[in-house]
Amino acid sequence: MTRLVFLKILTLAVLPLLIIGGFTLYFILPAPVVTEQAREQNTTLSEEHKPVQHTETIGTSVQGRDITVTSFGDGPTQLLFVGGMHGGYEWNSSLLAYDMIEQLTEQPDMIPDNVTVNIIPTLNPDGTYLTLGTEGSFEYTDVPNPAKRNASGRFNANGVDLNRNFDCKWAPKSTWRGKVVSAGTKAFSEPEAQALRTFVGKVRPEAVVFWHSKANNVYASECHNGVLAETITLMNTYANAAQYGKVESFDAYPITGDAEGWLASIGIPAVTVEMETAERTDWLRNLAGVKAVLQMYTKF
Repeated sequence: MTRLVFLKILTLAVLPLLIIGGFTLYFILPAPVVTEQAREQNTTLSEEHKPVQHTETIGTSVQGRDITVTSFGDGPTQLLFVGGMHGGYEWNSSLLAYDMIEQLTEQPDMIPDNVTVNIIPTLNPDGTYLTLGTEGSFEYTDVPNPAKRNASGRFNANGVDLNRNFDCKWAPKSTWRGKVVSAGTKAFSEPEAQALRTFVGKVRPEAVVFWHSKANNVYASECHNGVLAETITLMNTYANAAQYGKVESFDAYPITGDAEGWLASIGIPAVTVEMETAERTDWLRNLAGVKAVLQMYTKF
């Protein structure tokens, strides 16, 4: 008998015994016990890797429409991005905000572990509704005439320019491109401005970015004590990444009661991002700007 034949016979004889023995051990030996502690550890690890996202209502407009904020992450460093201050007149600022919410929903790993990102897509929902006839999230195709701006949609339902209603150099009348506009009866007289003030007081953001259009620049903010040093860094970071111009002091015409100036007065860096046109969101540019700001506030 050759060695090869002998090995084949041995294999045919031993293999069934190994299979039978394996099944026997499987049914005889007790199954491994998963302790409650192990289950809790596995659950905790699983939850730690789930993206934290929630949307809440932080106030209502003059006409009772919800003002919402969508938050991502649970880090101690709070960042705030705001669109739709001027409602339907700057609908692209809200569209950009909604697109950014979708981006972070699909790619939550963009957010550093130490950061919470908060996005208010539309601070002036009444002005947006006046222009678009829709509430909440919308698409570019929902805009009736993207090339035509509706000036009436800039103001809230009381006819107030919300970006003149905050407590920095406030005056009852202010200006917008040479026109006199209402700033409300007093600082924070409008429910939309109150909603932003309440949320800022709640989370105390490290920095705030407002999206507007159109000037193709990023503007720093100041009130009575000049521009904060970190505001300059924030402006440069966003502008360089998004390829916008940089302006440390807005001097095109006098402005009173702006939200960015109010934030500067309470020690919070804030910038205004003015997109290049009123018809687009400059998506890739602003995505690069947001990523740069997130990187700026990342702690290794």
